[in-house]
Amino acid sequence: MEPDLSKPTVYFDGSCPLCQAEIEHYRRTDRAGAVCFVDVSKTSAETPDGMDRQGAMARFHVRAPDGRVLSGAAGFVEVWRRLPGWRWAARAAALPGVLPLLELGYRMFLPVRPLLSRLASRVVKRDGV
Repeated sequence: MEPDLSKPTVYFDGSCPLCQAEIEHYRRTDRAGAVCFVDVSKTSAETPDGMDRQGAMARFHVRAPDGRVLSGAAGFVEVWRRLPGWRWAARAAALPGVLPLLELGYRMFLPVRPLLSRLASRVVKRDGV
């Protein structure tokens, strides 16, 4: 199914337990259907223009309704703008200096994401969550 280009489209790594949990939270929050979600871990999934599947899985990406592809913290902010309960975070990210700090935090998280995903996967298997 093609995403609705009038809405932001999130490209996420569905093979990552942490990513799955986050996207599931966003989906529950998005009662109005303001955001489209594409699991790029599926071989048939569309990826953002000019990006291969591995590149799309390596970072959080969002195609904005105007066609821009945002990644990392800027992508999260684009999603937060659309979701009830998260708009405050988008407003906070617009304050001077906040977006670069969020991006720095995200870049620091990326190298440990595989380890955290393995740990989360073990907890899910153990607890049946």
